[in-house]
Amino acid sequence: MFSNALKSFTSNISSNYALNQQPSSYSGPWKIYDAKKKSTGKAASVFVFEKKSLEPPGGGGLGGRSGASGLKRTHEEVIERLKKEASSLARLRHPSILELAEPVEETRGGGLMFATEPVTASLAGLLQEKDEQERAGGVGGRRSRYVIEESDGQKRRRELEIDELEIQKGLLQIAKGLEFLHESAGLVHANLTPEAIFVNAKSDWKISGLGFSSPPDNSAKATSVAPISLSEVLNYDSRLPRYVQLDLDYTSPDFVIDGNVTPSTDMFSLGMLIIALYNSPHKSPLEFHGSQSAYKRAFSSSSSIPNKNNNFMSSQSLPRDVMNGVLDRLITRRPAQRLDAREFQQAQYFDNILVSTIRFLDALPAKTPNEKAQFMRGLPRILNQFPRSVLDKKVLTALLEEMKDRELLALVLQNTFKIITMLPSGKRTFAEKVIPQLKDTFLASSSSNKGPTAERDSLKEAGLMVVLENMQIIAENSSGKDFKDDILPILNHALESPTHALVNASLGTLPVVLPILDFSTIKNELFPIIASVFAKTSSMGIKIRGLEALKTLCGGGSEEVDAVQSDGLMEMVNTPKPKNSNVSILDKYTIQEKVVPLLKGIRTKEPAVMMTALDVFKAIGSQVDPEFLAIDILPILWQFSLGPLLNLSQFQAYMALIKSLSSRVENDQTRKLQELGSSGTASAAASRNDFMSFGVIGGANGFEEANDNGDTDFEALVRSGSQHRSGGDMLGRDPWASAPAPASSSTVPPSRFTANRARTSNNASPAATFSWSTPPLSPPATKLTTAQGNQRGITPDNAFSSLNASFPAIVPANPGIGSSNFSAQQSRPTGLSMNSMLSSSNVVMPSLTTQTAGIDWGKAASAVSSNPWGSNTSNTGGSLSNYSVAPPPQHQHQRQQSNPYSAFSIAPPPSTSSNSFSTAPPSDQGQRMGSNLSMNSMTSRMNQNQNQIQQQRPSQGWETPNSGGDSLI
Repeated sequence: MFSNALKSFTSNISSNYALNQQPSSYSGPWKIYDAKKKSTGKAASVFVFEKKSLEPPGGGGLGGRSGASGLKRTHEEVIERLKKEASSLARLRHPSILELAEPVEETRGGGLMFATEPVTASLAGLLQEKDEQERAGGVGGRRSRYVIEESDGQKRRRELEIDELEIQKGLLQIAKGLEFLHESAGLVHANLTPEAIFVNAKSDWKISGLGFSSPPDNSAKATSVAPISLSEVLNYDSRLPRYVQLDLDYTSPDFVIDGNVTPSTDMFSLGMLIIALYNSPHKSPLEFHGSQSAYKRAFSSSSSIPNKNNNFMSSQSLPRDVMNGVLDRLITRRPAQRLDAREFQQAQYFDNILVSTIRFLDALPAKTPNEKAQFMRGLPRILNQFPRSVLDKKVLTALLEEMKDRELLALVLQNTFKIITMLPSGKRTFAEKVIPQLKDTFLASSSSNKGPTAERDSLKEAGLMVVLENMQIIAENSSGKDFKDDILPILNHALESPTHALVNASLGTLPVVLPILDFSTIKNELFPIIASVFAKTSSMGIKIRGLEALKTLCGGGSEEVDAVQSDGLMEMVNTPKPKNSNVSILDKYTIQEKVVPLLKGIRTKEPAVMMTALDVFKAIGSQVDPEFLAIDILPILWQFSLGPLLNLSQFQAYMALIKSLSSRVENDQTRKLQELGSSGTASAAASRNDFMSFGVIGGANGFEEANDNGDTDFEALVRSGSQHRSGGDMLGRDPWASAPAPASSSTVPPSRFTANRARTSNNASPAATFSWSTPPLSPPATKLTTAQGNQRGITPDNAFSSLNASFPAIVPANPGIGSSNFSAQQSRPTGLSMNSMLSSSNVVMPSLTTQTAGIDWGKAASAVSSNPWGSNTSNTGGSLSNYSVAPPPQHQHQRQQSNPYSAFSIAPPPSTSSNSFSTAPPSDQGQRMGSNLSMNSMTSRMNQNQNQIQQQRPSQGWETPNSGGDSLI
């Protein structure tokens, strides 16, 4: 009981089908909903009848109990008749009869429901739609009210057209359906009206509305359909809607007047239907409103019924072939004068090439293979004569159904792609109809036959070749997602084919394919297959085609101008087409790591292969870095250019590319070095000058400030805080405490001299050369002026106390223990200023007078002999100074007893030293120079006699100093 109650609330159709919310069309008492089966996703149409639609519009009816019971009984008869309509469809199977998908079911409210194949609308609905369009000013005056919902949820208008070919095709299909009913099923339709004809999704006309169907009179055929009662069906009941009763406007006089039920009745109705198709408005010229008396009066006179004399009462002119031979033999009073369904199909009205083609398509499954092939070869010649709606809904659909025939696959695909190019809605048609068929044909079988030894079907390979040849049409009518998901696997399947022609055609489609695919798909899905085909093929043609594919993947194109061989004027004559910027090419990494190794691995040296590879290298040359060109590309090009089979012009082509790429590498490297050259030279010169001036390098000792006011803060510190100076020697004492500070040193500290060389060049001084310094190997006379400036010396500040930290004390490996000078050197004091030590030392100095260039070598020799370490540094031709510092005389050793760490030191200045940093001249020039010789006067005289000193060196026996000593730097 519970199951029966549940069944009353739910039906098999409502649980197995997903119905749209709103009906797509109406036909008589039926609401038609678009639906899809939940299990398979197959489209269907669900017819729904609601019992409340039988109630009178005003809610009234016959009064009294008898009237109510009579109306209820009438409603039951109507429901039984509607059930008969659906059940008759279940028993009848024919291409021109509406196909039933689910049998009729009763709904909870007493209504009915059944499912059929997808239908667009009834013929009555289409004729009403055309009437509204004509009243609105033509086809473009009003949009169709019939809509369908796409798979993505979007809704679009149905494209509905009723032209001459559609009418001819539809009438032929109705005639075939009537022939089946009359001769095979043994039934008479008895109510053939536009409401009883449906147009399906393929634009085929289907017969339905079999609620009044009955066996003909005196029929001997066994049938399960009970004969109708003429008295009941002809009795018009005003309490019922008109559409559930017999329509007298299309009924034959022998049925209404004579009471005969014969197949000729349907042929008369067919004639009235033809008139309605051409009439305006599109309905029967007879209108009786269900009245039998009005019907009989009309047929009592020939002038009130359709005939040839009154143009069959049509407001529009009828085609001559329709009037002569069709209507004049259908709209007759006597049934014996009418055409039967078979004769109707042979009428002159249908004798044209387009109708004959449609008829052949309908009968195509029954044709022989030879007839099918011959038909497919001739079909392209007449396709442009078909209306676009017929091509889309009828011809293309019939062709796609034949794709399962392997023998016709290639021919069917050729016609299919031609039709797609002719349709204004080709993109939608291709996505909805063609792509699913392509996938089922090429991918379903290939997935089950995977394997290296799997045999390929040669007939399907031929069809696949047609697909590749029409790749441009596919690309134009496919979205990016559809192409990636559905077409690219077909292309990959073709690339893996053992047939060389198929692989060659697949590689040739890349210029069309690449603009559609994204970069990731090209790199990860398409390129690996192409690389595998290129590496494994043994065909030189495939090798060349693979190189062309690699060229395309690397950004090259066949339309680009050869820039290497161009003389610079070609663009004035032949401007190359700009490459499509939307094309996704391989990235630099893939080219360098994957493509170049493929090219390097080429073993065949055939000129065709080598020259195609040259084109690939041209494309690669603009994509990779100059360093990669120099290290990887150019060696391969040299190897290929020396191939034994290349002729002179081919070799010159390689050389032109090599020179072009080499020039690019050279220009790029030159540019880099030029950008780095100016700053690098300045920094190198500054670094060298820092070392030569014994300044602080790069702020290593903390003298350079990071902030802008560092110099100001430091100057304020040294000016105001001299009593807080913390410099000292290695024992922590101030070595400059006993020396007066020169006035010239207070304004330019060493750190400012190093960091601001350009601004303080007039205060610069040469760095001193000590006795342990190693002079350079080459004569520095010409470079000394730049390094030493004006030969000035910087008055030592307490900042030089860092000298002990930056440059540790240099202890000779053999201090000469036991010599006469060793004990004296151990007792030198350390509490001396740098100024006093330099001033009091015995300096060997050449004479700087203009009168003579002689040097007192006697004093120089005595100074050298008193210093056991001076043998290596006594030469005045050192790299940093024209003088050297000699050890102090013996009488000063008593003042240096407090320095136990240094084996030697710089002698303090004599008591007559001035505040200027100067050097002691030889004895014969002492009176002229004096201890108060200024920086500028000394520099001037040294510069005047520099050339004289250089000229006298060879004659005086100057020797190259020993370079084996330890260098301070």
